[in-house]
Amino acid sequence: MIRVYLVDDHEIVRTGIRRILEDEKSFKVVGEAPDGETAVQWSRDNEADIILMDMNMPGMGGLEATKKISRYRPHARIIVLTIQTEDPFPTKVMQAGASGYLTKNASPPEMINAIRQVAHGQRYLSPEIAQKIALNQVTNHEENPFSALSERELQIMMMITNGEKVNDISERLNLSPKTVNSYRYRLFSKLDINGDVELTRLAIRYKMLDTTQF
Repeated sequence: MIRVYLVDDHEIVRTGIRRILEDEKSFKVVGEAPDGETAVQWSRDNEADIILMDMNMPGMGGLEATKKISRYRPHARIIVLTIQTEDPFPTKVMQAGASGYLTKNASPPEMINAIRQVAHGQRYLSPEIAQKIALNQVTNHEENPFSALSERELQIMMMITNGEKVNDISERLNLSPKTVNSYRYRLFSKLDINGDVELTRLAIRYKMLDTTQF
């Protein structure tokens, strides 16, 4: 029996995934979380064979939650399920401790296959992600400036472009507003931009955002 824990801020997504998994006799959904904070807290006292983690959530996103869970559960097997298909997200997520990266346009059979592979100790990348990474390494593809950001800067970038304010980010990440602003201005400097509007435009240009939300 493969025990799966679901993390996504959209209940309808969790419901859909749970129904897909419940149709498989060898799968059992052992819990759900609407955000990264809840997932991290649950993981302190509980274990699952697979944690299926959304990347882009309000507050602590999937990247930070993956990093925290992997820190005190080194053998945790986390598959990130996301709309994001562009690097540096796959690279950063795998470096943070994830064992798999699956896009939300994956078919149910692909998701089942990915979970089984990772549960048996293998790594999994969606074919389109693996192809993009391979092509970027062998072509003169324009370098993505977001690759220069640290994990924390990338996390704060995602929160800013999702419309969260400095005080909200501060509370969510348990950082002072001054520290959040320091990260904010540091990423502005690295990206050679001057504010949140330019940040959002740049993120859209490099397909770092799901533009269907606008």
